[in-house]
Amino acid sequence: MVRLSGGDTLPVPGAGVVLHRVARVAQGPVDTAVADGAGRFQLRFAGDSGAAWLLSCRFAGIEYFSQPISADPARPDTGLILVVADTSSTAPVALRQRTILVSRPDESGTRTVVDWFVLTNRGQLTRVTPDTLHPSWSTPLPEAAQAVELADAGLSQFSPDAVVFRRDSALLFAPLSTGDKELMLQYRIPGTLRRFTVPFGGPAESVYVLLEERPAAVAAPGFSTADSQLIEGRPFRRWVGPMRAAGGLDIVMPAPLLSSGQLLALLVGAASLGFLGLAWYLVRRARAAPAAADTPLATPASLVDQVARLDARYLDHRDEVPPEEWARYVAERGRLKERLARALAAIPRRS
Repeated sequence: MVRLSGGDTLPVPGAGVVLHRVARVAQGPVDTAVADGAGRFQLRFAGDSGAAWLLSCRFAGIEYFSQPISADPARPDTGLILVVADTSSTAPVALRQRTILVSRPDESGTRTVVDWFVLTNRGQLTRVTPDTLHPSWSTPLPEAAQAVELADAGLSQFSPDAVVFRRDSALLFAPLSTGDKELMLQYRIPGTLRRFTVPFGGPAESVYVLLEERPAAVAAPGFSTADSQLIEGRPFRRWVGPMRAAGGLDIVMPAPLLSSGQLLALLVGAASLGFLGLAWYLVRRARAAPAAADTPLATPASLVDQVARLDARYLDHRDEVPPEEWARYVAERGRLKERLARALAAIPRRS
């Protein structure tokens, strides 16, 4: 176990080292050891191919973890080095890489965006928060972003409690030690957007944009198309370029054939025309047939009109009305359909 100091490393004597086992059914600490005067420690364990094994140590209030260690007895990790560092709230952290994946609109009319950040600390001090109100790192988010969350909390290098979303920003309240750390966010944007702007709080060394829709493009200087790639069997066109300063990255999206509002209006209009056509046909049949003066049934045309009025009011609006009102609508529609069936059956057939 060593500590970064002045471009070199110094041993950390007396530090506690913990061995962790991480498996599907169980995880937790297995054994501990204390580093000697030269920072050396030794742990023995029975390897298990169904689990991952990690080492951790705590220094200056920060928990440091090793990469997974080998569980193969034939190839043990006998020269593992745990590197720790002093802390600073001003240690520089850069955005080394950002990958933005934008899907095509789904059934809800929105696009899913996966926003993947690779942060790097090239110094010898661990970046920490100055206090409980200010993060160790933050980034602005698109104004159109909805339902922002960690893309996969199980695979994240940061605890969900360490990532806070406030208005149009993501704030990270976690230490950033030397090396790379990854943060993956997920959010949704309306499918009707023609231009989607991704803000950058500072420069990024490399930016990758993957767009599922072929007509979509990145409208920024210095960006060019690269090879396409398949993700879960779906083709994405890849754009590559740098972000040399803070600003916005514009992505031009294809116009939808119909907006969700236009599609709903078209469906309601088509249903109304269908009911009107049926009503006209039934009225003609009712006029051509002898009138049954003694029947208490309403005319088929009036019943069809009542069903059409109900559907025009409630069709495709289930999420907008209380459950009790929706249940009354379903019951009333069923009753009217039964009356319509009886009215149609009562019309005398022509020979």
